[in-house]
Amino acid sequence: MLFKNALICTIDAEAQTVEPFSGHLLINNGRIERIFSSQETDLSPDETVWDLQGRVLTVPNVNFHEHIYSRLAKGLPTNGPMDNFVHILQTLWWKLDRFLDLDMVQASAELAILEAIRHGVTYLFDHHASPAPGAVKGSLQRIAGTLQKAGLRGVLAFEVSDRNGPEIARESIAENADFAAGQTSEMKAMMGLHAPFTLSDATLRRVAEIVRSLKLGIHIHVAEDRADVEQTRKEHDMGIAQRLQSFNLLNEHSLLIHGVHLGDEDYRIIREHGAALAYNPDSNLNNAVGLPHYAAVPEEIPILAGTDGMHANVLRSLKQLFLLYRHQGNSFDKAFAWLHKIFFDQIRFVQHYFPDFPLLHQDDRADFIVWDYVPPTPFTGKNFWGHYIYGMMEAPIYSVVQHGELLLHKRNFTSLDEKALQKNITRQGKRLFERFKAE
Repeated sequence: MLFKNALICTIDAEAQTVEPFSGHLLINNGRIERIFSSQETDLSPDETVWDLQGRVLTVPNVNFHEHIYSRLAKGLPTNGPMDNFVHILQTLWWKLDRFLDLDMVQASAELAILEAIRHGVTYLFDHHASPAPGAVKGSLQRIAGTLQKAGLRGVLAFEVSDRNGPEIARESIAENADFAAGQTSEMKAMMGLHAPFTLSDATLRRVAEIVRSLKLGIHIHVAEDRADVEQTRKEHDMGIAQRLQSFNLLNEHSLLIHGVHLGDEDYRIIREHGAALAYNPDSNLNNAVGLPHYAAVPEEIPILAGTDGMHANVLRSLKQLFLLYRHQGNSFDKAFAWLHKIFFDQIRFVQHYFPDFPLLHQDDRADFIVWDYVPPTPFTGKNFWGHYIYGMMEAPIYSVVQHGELLLHKRNFTSLDEKALQKNITRQGKRLFERFKAE
């Protein structure tokens, strides 16, 4: 396939620059065979040609914290207090995950892929929970199979917690270990952990053995609410990062989620071990748990963006981070520099798991997205970020290509039967709704 008349945003990871190039991009056998100038008109008649008419073409979006299991939660009838963070967990999320069976998990993944592709997300770091008996074992493989069938790549983890008893905790650890043992080039694994305040020392010791033996990173909520910090200090007489460090659970492959109430000592430990923080601003605002003081985070800590399952539009999260950084009194220069840092932190982190994540050079893997955005002013490396924040982030996705396969074009799915998927999604969503209603 040939994608012609595009503004192709190639990345120089070493120089940390994005350089738009007006031209054509040819893909063959899942790779970028050639990028050449729009002045060249010698096109082969054997090629399928898509004229992008000046639209912007970039690397795909990556969601660094997704909760696919939450996808059927919309409109559920809740019955209980929702006046603080712990009550929100108890009334909605911990009830929801216990009601899920494997068919509902699959439907959740089906809805997640439709939403992700629409927003140009083809790489997902998912944090899964379905702790009902019979719904733990095989759940990650259900999600992986659904993602892979759609052409997406994933880094999956099952949320280990002691809140559902020791047997479910053991099954959850085993599910992570079993999935990790079967990792592929398209589906990778992490060790999932809910949050420190629902994890005993005995469970963390078992987790640490698996993390060490399989060389895994952890995917864990930390300091989302003050209750996590306060309980950790009260029961263990230490901070959250110190407790994770004491079990040797922090490394450069680890994802720490939220981090709203982390302190200076936490940051020092996280920085020393090379772990990353993934921020989810929409979720923090929705749960009224507060926001981190973003400028206080040491420069050396990688910063990533996620959605926490609230939606699939990770670029909306990134836009929120930029605006909140400004709202906290930082200058435009500092806010643009922070966004630039996050952009390249994200590329480095995803390449820990997928070294072939493309930078849009010749011979790269053919993963890219096209924005339904034609820049109204000149588009260069110098003003890319202005277009990115105020133009591209407000535009829908026009096309999605993953490993040379066209998944979305002209905003329509080309490889998925959306109606068939939606039929199953609705059927399973109704089953979940009835379980909530009857509870």
